[in-house]
Amino acid sequence: MAREVKSYKDLIVWEKAIEMVLEIYKIVSIFPSEERYALTSQIRRSAVSVPSNIAEGHSRQHSSEFRQFIYIALGSLAELDTQLIIAEKLQYIREEELMLITERIVELRKMLFTIGEKLC
Repeated sequence: MAREVKSYKDLIVWEKAIEMVLEIYKIVSIFPSEERYALTSQIRRSAVSVPSNIAEGHSRQHSSEFRQFIYIALGSLAELDTQLIIAEKLQYIREEELMLITERIVELRKMLFTIGEKLC
């Protein structure tokens, strides 16, 4: 049975994006302090951008606007993926951690592509 969607908070993709943000905050909490205003900040902003754009897009009046915000969220996922690869190469996170968060990113990307396609 499909869930009734009254607001963006009812979207599974939004819920999963929020879960990813919480995981990202845990991961970057152990980064070196000199990265606080650099890579840590970038990673957090990219992660937070995903559910934020889903929420803003869903709150718009037209599906074309929602679709545009979905594509912005996809761009933020690509940024996040890239930044996490950099963090792993700098040895701020382990390869295993990168693989786990990458699985979440791939899942969200698939969900967002599906939504974007349905809005066309």
